[in-house]
Amino acid sequence: MLAELCLRPAVSGIELAERLGVTRAAVWKQVERLREAGVEIDAQPGSGYRLHAPVELLDAPGLRAALAPATRERLGDLVVHWQLDSTNSELSRRADQDTRDRLVCLAEMQSAGRGRRGRAWRMPLGGGIALSVLKRFEGPMSSLAGLSLAVGVAMAEALAACAIDEVALKWPNDLVARGAKLGGILVELGGDALGPCHAIVGVGLNLRLGAAAATIDQACIDLATLAAAPSRVQVAARLIDHLIEGLDRFAACGFAAFAESYARLDALQGHDVELLQGSHRRRGIARGIDARGALRVAFADGDEVVDSGEVSLRMRP
Repeated sequence: MLAELCLRPAVSGIELAERLGVTRAAVWKQVERLREAGVEIDAQPGSGYRLHAPVELLDAPGLRAALAPATRERLGDLVVHWQLDSTNSELSRRADQDTRDRLVCLAEMQSAGRGRRGRAWRMPLGGGIALSVLKRFEGPMSSLAGLSLAVGVAMAEALAACAIDEVALKWPNDLVARGAKLGGILVELGGDALGPCHAIVGVGLNLRLGAAAATIDQACIDLATLAAAPSRVQVAARLIDHLIEGLDRFAACGFAAFAESYARLDALQGHDVELLQGSHRRRGIARGIDARGALRVAFADGDEVVDSGEVSLRMRP
């Protein structure tokens, strides 16, 4: 039914029922299910149902066609699911059975999308991009230090290619704009700790949150606020292009190839931060990152280097 709503400015419940071969009560139930999924649907007396904002759905053939030719040549696979628990979990299940490199998985809806430290990641249907890439590495897991930061650089570069230039990176795994969260990164490792190994790189990006923004428990922002109606297919394609290229560059050169770009995009540099280690809170000033991608912080009793697995971090005004 969503496809019918996407094609028309407004359509009555009677017409929808006739076109779909169902009752008006079934139409109403489907409308409510779409609303529960985050789609904003207006009901207008005299004209019927209308989408509050356009919904652009993804499909694998259309997305492949939008990719750069070099990306299409390197892809192991690209699949778009209607619903999954999470794209990272799907690639984790496939990792041992499908030995190809650069597997790409997207989902319109996730029932158990997650971010760093087990936090839930939610987005309305058609209102964001949930995307994961499986990248294989010959070396040990220890050689992947700084990978989430490199992925952040690749995402920022992809958005710049879509004429979205206000993006900064908040260590270790957030994209921010105007002081609010725009997207997030979740990297999960598998394979042999001594190599070969693989990384499943999950990214979530807000495109058009609408009323769903009120249900998110932190300051957030979407691309529709930063730019005029960006094409969801084009944004997804540029993300895949830059992630595939960036992951291959990381495999060849490590984080050193991204350090300078990260420094330019660093949202924390010179700002007051609060680090939470269990119940212990410490305040300091962020001083950029080191060669491994760890955060350098100036505390009152001296400078320290902090690894991402050790802390939660809040930026203080």
